[in-house]
Amino acid sequence: MALMDFLKKQFIDVIHWTEDQNGVLAHRYPTQDFEIQNGAKLTVRESQMALLVDEGQVADVFAPGLYTLDTETLPVLTNLKNWDKFFASPFKSEVYFFSTRQQLDRKWGTPNPITIRDKEFGIVRLRAFGNYCYHVADPKKFYLNVSGSREDFTSEEMEGQLRNTLIGSLSDLFAESGVSFIDMAANQEEFGAALKQKLSPVFESYGLALDALVVQNVSLPEELQKVLDTRISMNVLGDMDRYTQYQVATSIPLAAQNAGGLAGAGAGLGAGLGIGQAFAQAMSPAALPKAAAVPSPTESAEEMMVTLDRLHGLMTKGILSQEEFEAKKAELLKKIG
Repeated sequence: MALMDFLKKQFIDVIHWTEDQNGVLAHRYPTQDFEIQNGAKLTVRESQMALLVDEGQVADVFAPGLYTLDTETLPVLTNLKNWDKFFASPFKSEVYFFSTRQQLDRKWGTPNPITIRDKEFGIVRLRAFGNYCYHVADPKKFYLNVSGSREDFTSEEMEGQLRNTLIGSLSDLFAESGVSFIDMAANQEEFGAALKQKLSPVFESYGLALDALVVQNVSLPEELQKVLDTRISMNVLGDMDRYTQYQVATSIPLAAQNAGGLAGAGAGLGAGLGIGQAFAQAMSPAALPKAAAVPSPTESAEEMMVTLDRLHGLMTKGILSQEEFEAKKAELLKKIG
């Protein structure tokens, strides 16, 4: 057996890696007793790089190509070993291969909403998700900082660290930008570019290059989205300044459905009277939304019909009573006639 091992070591080694398994970022080539022969052939394929490690010290790095391992192709190792023209054979070293292919469609997302201070809405919680891709760009740095002497190191093992780093940078970017949620949601491509720029140095510290980062969605949790939808509805009606009055007015029909009426909504008679007063103020001529005002004589018939449609919407929401709507409707129709 010892004789066979000796004879095997006399043949020229052929060292290569075919990447049989997807997702492997770093692979240690299984040499016999970690020994490599003088004149061994090293094949590094396109989308790969190789690294020679001698007794724990990183030596030479190889780009794609075919190499004959000798003093000419191993300058760093030759210097470490103090070789001149004499090349020891075999020599104990390890060869590590690294896949430089892009790791595509890596998912990221906020597991929990991120709390930030929004300049328009105050304290809000945001969600975001998207994808990114990267590749190994610096094998030496990746070996020293990440993969080490493992036989194999996969992209799945890297996933958690990269995703958590991304989410942390996302929180910082939200806070530092001072951009409102609405502007973020409307400019996701620019937001993704800013996040990629912030993350690139972090990826580089691992020996990786961040090739692309996409923000697919920025959103509010469901309960906050409903509040935003209400504000948008008020904006469509033409008067965002009456948002609070609108909230009071829309609560009246809901309270009326309870067995106790307004007072039975849980606030007692005093609260019921307070809501009634707020409703009266909201429905006063000075407080009515501009969209609900009676049109001036100069308005066209088409504009009057738009106003009539908006008034009907206010009646549906309980802001106007049936009687008030009918009265304004008759007034508008009279003007049109």
